[in-house]
Amino acid sequence: MGGSPLRILIVGAGIAGLAVARALRMAGFRPDVTDRLPPGESHETGLYLPGNAARALRRLDLDGPVRPLGHVVHRQRFLDAAGDVLCEVDLDELWAGVGECRALPRAELHRVLLTGAGGAVRHSAEVRTLDLLPASVGVTFVDGTAAEYDLVIGADGPRSTVRTLAALGGPPRPAGQVVYRTVLRHGPPVAEWTALLGQRSGFLVVPIGAGRLHCYADEAGTEPPADPIARLRELFGSYGGPVPELLDAVEWVHVGITDEVELGRWYRGRVLLVGDAAHATAPTLSQGAAMALEDAVVLAESLKAAGSVEAALVAYESRRRPRTRWVRDRTRDRNRTRDVPPALRDPLLRGRGDRIFGEHYRLLLGPL
Repeated sequence: MGGSPLRILIVGAGIAGLAVARALRMAGFRPDVTDRLPPGESHETGLYLPGNAARALRRLDLDGPVRPLGHVVHRQRFLDAAGDVLCEVDLDELWAGVGECRALPRAELHRVLLTGAGGAVRHSAEVRTLDLLPASVGVTFVDGTAAEYDLVIGADGPRSTVRTLAALGGPPRPAGQVVYRTVLRHGPPVAEWTALLGQRSGFLVVPIGAGRLHCYADEAGTEPPADPIARLRELFGSYGGPVPELLDAVEWVHVGITDEVELGRWYRGRVLLVGDAAHATAPTLSQGAAMALEDAVVLAESLKAAGSVEAALVAYESRRRPRTRWVRDRTRDRNRTRDVPPALRDPLLRGRGDRIFGEHYRLLLGPL
């Protein structure tokens, strides 16, 4: 169906939605893109892209615009709470032949994808209803406008409205972590991806270019605190390594809970879910953006190769499920280690942590 005049609506103008728009345009389609939020409403956060994300960006022909951005990450360092080394992972070796790992501000990747999508986004356009017809989808928006599409793609995140309206699933399930994110502009010198592992909590810092540091911390729980900065300092005040200086430099913190989405199917009629709307996990493996970029590549290939929308959706889901299931299962595996007392966990990681953490990405080294 490549180059066909299919009427396609993408709901959501985040990383997943814009990546899908880019991929579909490259395949000859001309999708509409809407988002319920006004333009520019996002938190300043960083983003770590493993090697498979770089490969997907190449397939989207966006590796050139991304290359000058952020910081190339060559090594992951895992430390104990005192700041002593547990293990290191050589990322250049792990992702050899796939792509380099990069950390950058999320907003910078978003700008690249927005330009690459090649069309205007209709903002403040929240979907009110979806009418699943035999060969199309009727869409009405909160402002009263309506249209009919051959395919509606829900790329509206873990709390997807499209998922609910299409009866593909309800609210996401809490994954059991409270997360804290901030970006520092005047922090201590940190050259590599560095994580300190404590008891049911951890603190990650990674450079994202231009002297900025992205900090991500988490603890077990499901209720965000009233004062996230105070809680962050309470949780990690006894940590070693760079953490004391990082905490001193914190000026603001965005706090939230992690969501997990696990569905029996990703499409119903001609409504399809992609990215976190279909398969959100805790960000432990840093695969959220990578999975969204891969989704975009595979969906465009499936639509271009298939003889019908229905056949394309079947082909797409059959290709993507094994990889997203792997990410979900490995995420759960790694998250379970937070319940292991450091006295048992840390000697294991010192002995073979590099192999354990490298193994989590094994399937993702292969082709999409």
